[in-house]
Amino acid sequence: MSTARLKSRRRQDQGSKWARIAIAVLSTVGIIDTGSITLSRWGILGALSCPGGNNGCNQVLNSPWGKLFDINGLEIPLSFLGLITYLAILAMALMPLIPGISENKNNLIRPTWWGIFTISCSMAIFSLILMGLMVYKIQAFCLFCLLSAMISIALVILSIFGGGWEDTSKLIFRGILISLGILLGGLIWASGTDPSQKTLASSKGIPPIVERQSNSYQIDLAKHLTKSGVKMYSAYWCPHCHDQKELFGKQAVKELVIIECAADGLNNQRSLCEEKNITGFPSWEINGNVDSGVRTLSELSKLTKFNN
Repeated sequence: MSTARLKSRRRQDQGSKWARIAIAVLSTVGIIDTGSITLSRWGILGALSCPGGNNGCNQVLNSPWGKLFDINGLEIPLSFLGLITYLAILAMALMPLIPGISENKNNLIRPTWWGIFTISCSMAIFSLILMGLMVYKIQAFCLFCLLSAMISIALVILSIFGGGWEDTSKLIFRGILISLGILLGGLIWASGTDPSQKTLASSKGIPPIVERQSNSYQIDLAKHLTKSGVKMYSAYWCPHCHDQKELFGKQAVKELVIIECAADGLNNQRSLCEEKNITGFPSWEINGNVDSGVRTLSELSKLTKFNN
């Protein structure tokens, strides 16, 4: 009887093989999701077609919360962090399942389960923060972001029920600590990134200063848009307008035709905006058609047939 119980405990300690396989499949979907967003932001894949409307995805992905930082002019989007975490989870899920990867692969089982739980729990809590930002701050819907959040929640559930945990109290304690840490850090990051918490304008009616440096492609595209008669309708207080300008950078923005629509904005052309029936910001007038929403540079390039 004691021998059978010991064998049962050892099997449980290894966790579920099928849970690992399910985690590997879900993390692969997450890699495709976040990888596509990242490559699109870098201009490698071009514009993504977002189910439910591209405007929502553009507003969310191009919002201040959509990027981490810039490295020598290269933007590192938040999706890149998601890509790295999904790759880490995939590696930990598959490691003990690969024959010959270790002489004693049983030593990998418990550490990888803890790794999967820790990362997936962090991702799930952070995803909830991002969903809150999407609903209450950005006020736009992005299916790619929602998919990533659902995957991260599913991963933490699979790690809990498939990990074969003997001491659940230890698991719960660590989960609470991880959740509180990520929640606190995430809220601090979200608040610090919020444009409304920053003094971006020097006085009333003046839009925020564009801080990002432009590269030659952004400048050439801006000149092409102006030459093609493209106009951007903006309001100085609009955070999405500022996001749109940051996509071009401060040198390229000077080459654009930007029309101020706010009645109390500096050098505003309110009457023209009313004549064009501008109701959302930013709005782009391209070939006589006016559409609202943040546009990626690749989208603007395709719409105006820009060849660099």
